[in-house]
Amino acid sequence: MARTVVARTLTQLIAEREGTRGLLIAFEGPDGSGKTTQRKLLKTWLESEGHDVVSTRWASSPLVRPLLKVRKKIRTLSTREYSLLHAVDFRHRIETSILPALWAGKTVLADRYLFTALARDAARGLDLDWLLHAYTPLLWPDLVIYFSMTPEDSQRRIASTRSPHFYEAGQDVTGMADPVASYGHFIDRVVTEYENLAVIFKFVTIDAGDAVYRQHTRVRELVESVEKRPWPEFSKDAVEEWLRQPKAQRG
Repeated sequence: MARTVVARTLTQLIAEREGTRGLLIAFEGPDGSGKTTQRKLLKTWLESEGHDVVSTRWASSPLVRPLLKVRKKIRTLSTREYSLLHAVDFRHRIETSILPALWAGKTVLADRYLFTALARDAARGLDLDWLLHAYTPLLWPDLVIYFSMTPEDSQRRIASTRSPHFYEAGQDVTGMADPVASYGHFIDRVVTEYENLAVIFKFVTIDAGDAVYRQHTRVRELVESVEKRPWPEFSKDAVEEWLRQPKAQRG
């Protein structure tokens, strides 16, 4: 009986917050697609319009990032360990940064989100259903902006500025010694997965080869017209789990 009352109260809280909670906007795409540039431009514009904006980057949790950094450096991560550590990092940021900001009415801009893991880890051979369960309960973004580019263009942009890191290049699964060549093979798989996800989850696609100012104009138009993806329908379990935690642990 008590659990039923608590569940009903949480459901009511979530429904009541729907009108004032913030927007969650995810920027996705291959390395070199310009999503970080567009996220920064959008943040600047939104703040100039009086919005309170929080940015979050992939694999940036202060709890998990140090461990990830060390394990990547010594190249000891198996495919599943790589995926699960990123899932823990993601969950920690959801609970301590993303949800507290959204609950307070702030706009959250995610420079890579859940779909980065789905694309990269599926490209490593992991099952999509297994991956979704690893990230459950899911907090769905209100808008996913996907910056589309060919694998060849991604490889060219990355190679022109730096040599990709071991896991970024997918050397853990390709077995290739040359990081640039390995990246070319791996990013081809990643882009294929991204294109599939774009259809399944209805991303809004922007051509990464378009001029920066035209991309920014399009991003602004999308944000101005976006409708919230209702929490009670799409993200109820994730928000309820967060609300059940003591306030001191919610970030």
